[in-house]
Amino acid sequence: MRKLSLLLLFIIATCAAFAQTDAQKWFKARAYLNGLKLVPHESTDAAEFARQYAANKDQWDKAFAYLKNTDLDKLAPGKYPIEGTDLFASVTESPTKDFDKTLWESHRKVIDLQYVIQGAEKISVFPVAKAKVTVPYDEARDVARYEAEGTVYTAVPGTFFLFFPSDAHRPSIKADGFDKDKKIVIKIKYIQ
Repeated sequence: MRKLSLLLLFIIATCAAFAQTDAQKWFKARAYLNGLKLVPHESTDAAEFARQYAANKDQWDKAFAYLKNTDLDKLAPGKYPIEGTDLFASVTESPTKDFDKTLWESHRKVIDLQYVIQGAEKISVFPVAKAKVTVPYDEARDVARYEAEGTVYTAVPGTFFLFFPSDAHRPSIKADGFDKDKKIVIKIKYIQ
């Protein structure tokens, strides 16, 4: 019985390793972008992205098509429906903030696709499972707040970020040489 249990654990671990390798290959090939010239940030959880894309391909394809076919530089701040979906693109053009004026957040119902169109900002990322909850999850607002010490990245045009429910993120942090940025956020339904 013990040998059978060990064999089963080995098979499960091997399958998980192959799935991770397949997800990395899929992620790096970028066929899912369908010609969009932007690239996902290196912090993206490739396995979770592959799973979410497969579960909700139509919404992802339409979100990427919107980014590809829209002159983002000319979009005024506001909310824009993405045709054929229940998705909206929210465009902001505002000052970024000092680190201590920003907050950690995560969502359970949506995945944030965040892209800096002009300017730059810093974004910090940390696993929700390791973060300390400071404001419990509010279902109506789909947000929880945290204390954490995450990895800080600089968000610039050309690269988008994806934040899944497992990712606490702290966006809109002032980047060196930039006091503001123009940004688009698309919230894509998270599939359990």
